[in-house]
Amino acid sequence: METIAENQKVRTVKKLEKMFGHIDYRNPPELCPVRDVMSVASDQWSILILLWLGYFSVLRFNKLKKYVYGISNKVLSQRLKILEADGYIERKAYPEVPIRVEYKLTEFGQSYVEKLLELAEWMHDNSPKVIANREQYGLN
Repeated sequence: METIAENQKVRTVKKLEKMFGHIDYRNPPELCPVRDVMSVASDQWSILILLWLGYFSVLRFNKLKKYVYGISNKVLSQRLKILEADGYIERKAYPEVPIRVEYKLTEFGQSYVEKLLELAEWMHDNSPKVIANREQYGLN
């Protein structure tokens, strides 16, 4: 009889096999979903942008900049354009002076935020272990 941990390990191996089992390592594919898709939406700034847009239904540029502490105007603008192009967020500009632009998650973006929250909860729960390991390794 398998334990829960063994069962989870078997499921993980099957998922990894499905993801990577068909790849010819001598001729790797040019398109890699993990690298090409996830790299855009998994950098530190994009994750924070998406999480804040998950918390507030609609945000304007300056509010996002305030909440995503430390991000420059240039980087925020670049990340918003990329996230919009990939379908995670929607941008709505109003014909006003000065122009008013609002950002919100798409349904696709909302589904990604739900997965991000699972990971964020795991990281929160396990951060003491990581910190302890760093100290043990001498990287405190």
